[in-house]
Amino acid sequence: MLLATGAILAGFITLMWSADKFVNGAAATARNFGMSPMLIGLTIVSIGTSAPEILVSLMAAMSGYGSLAVGNAVGSNIANIGLVLGITAIVAPLPVKSDVVRREIPLLMIITVLAGLLLIDNQLGHLDGILLISGLILTLYLIYRWQRQPDSNLQTTAGAETEEELPDISQAKATVLLIVGLLVMVASSRLLVWGATEVARALGISELIIGLTIVAIGTSLPELAASVVSALKKHHDIALGNIVGSNIFNLLAVMAVPGIVAPATIDPAAFQRDVPAMIAITALLLILALAGRKRQRIGRGAGVLLAACYLGYTLLLYLQS
Repeated sequence: MLLATGAILAGFITLMWSADKFVNGAAATARNFGMSPMLIGLTIVSIGTSAPEILVSLMAAMSGYGSLAVGNAVGSNIANIGLVLGITAIVAPLPVKSDVVRREIPLLMIITVLAGLLLIDNQLGHLDGILLISGLILTLYLIYRWQRQPDSNLQTTAGAETEEELPDISQAKATVLLIVGLLVMVASSRLLVWGATEVARALGISELIIGLTIVAIGTSLPELAASVVSALKKHHDIALGNIVGSNIFNLLAVMAVPGIVAPATIDPAAFQRDVPAMIAITALLLILALAGRKRQRIGRGAGVLLAACYLGYTLLLYLQS
């Protein structure tokens, strides 16, 4: 019990430290290469923080647990919007630029619906995996073009403020910060999950509750840490881009793994319950972003609503199980 408690404390401290280094490396990379912070968030940060999901899906697919791999991708997307974005908005309201509302978030909505429809037959085969990977390549190309050609109607003041806050670090040091930050972030997430699981077992909490809460949240801890730290450092584009990009990557890359590695039959509940929940919370994000265009931010009220939706989904899982 004492060792597990120490693991929780050590995991939390190292998680926040590594997230700080990782975000600094990402922000410096954006500055050094003349890339927008949003592009960095949508690509480097989102792919990096999705590493736990793709590792879990790969191991699950190779072990013949295709439903677990799909559930990992779908569940992570629900957690990323409801839990990660919700908490991030509560901690530091996120400014939303018009091009993100018109482009990236609607793109995420379209990908979410189309990826969900691939599961309508409760099968995920080679063709599905190829379609998802092809969609990832096309999406990365579109995102790159959009971010290199930003909306001309955007006010330049917000962009200037963000650019001034980017750290002036050499690219060699920024790369080290990215790699070390990511590795320590993933390792500290595992340590934190292990400690919390051991404490829960010692307190007599059931394996079901542990799986639905601690383990599910565990794979989203890198996204949560990176997004909260980015928001606190006022790198809002990296925070929002991380969440949107992670969800796109989860669907088009993580969910493609079982289709390519080991085609599988998917639990019908994934399409009947979890996919609709993922589509609904993504649609809610789009609505909140559109509603926040006048205020140009996703505020604390929206964050509370998203977090409440995630808690409701978790409660539904518990009651149905």
